[in-house]
Amino acid sequence: DVLSVVFWGDRDLSTDVTVRPDGKISLPLLNDVVAAGQTPEQLRRRLADAAKRYVQNPVVTVVVRQVNNNRAFITGQVSNPGPYVLSGPTTVLQLIAMAGGVTEFADKKHVLITRVEGSAQRAFTFNYDDVVKRRDLSQNLILKAGDTVVVP
Repeated sequence: DVLSVVFWGDRDLSTDVTVRPDGKISLPLLNDVVAAGQTPEQLRRRLADAAKRYVQNPVVTVVVRQVNNNRAFITGQVSNPGPYVLSGPTTVLQLIAMAGGVTEFADKKHVLITRVEGSAQRAFTFNYDDVVKRRDLSQNLILKAGDTVVVP
């Protein structure tokens, strides 16, 4: 995720930061601060407390600029495999389109969707041809963050 951290009256401390894979952000003077698992308000309070060593009565604002953890992955016989941000409800067919469509040699009848729910792995099948021909639209699932679509 990308956050905008603004210290009112102190441009040197204010900056846009990216939450690293370890869940921390880096800020001038404050160094590494854990941001993962906190609301913007909780992080704001934490940063204001930490900044009291350097700034008298710090007023901090934390704004979420971009959410990046809402990604699905597509691999295999598509034009552009990789992670894709789900900016809203996104179906399997839409993700395939985002990835540039299936390639010439794709096995369109045996597309696999994997999903982690709690500690369990779930698998779903997707027949591209059936969905495109409107035979079985129920298999065109709405994807969730972390889903992986495999086009063999």
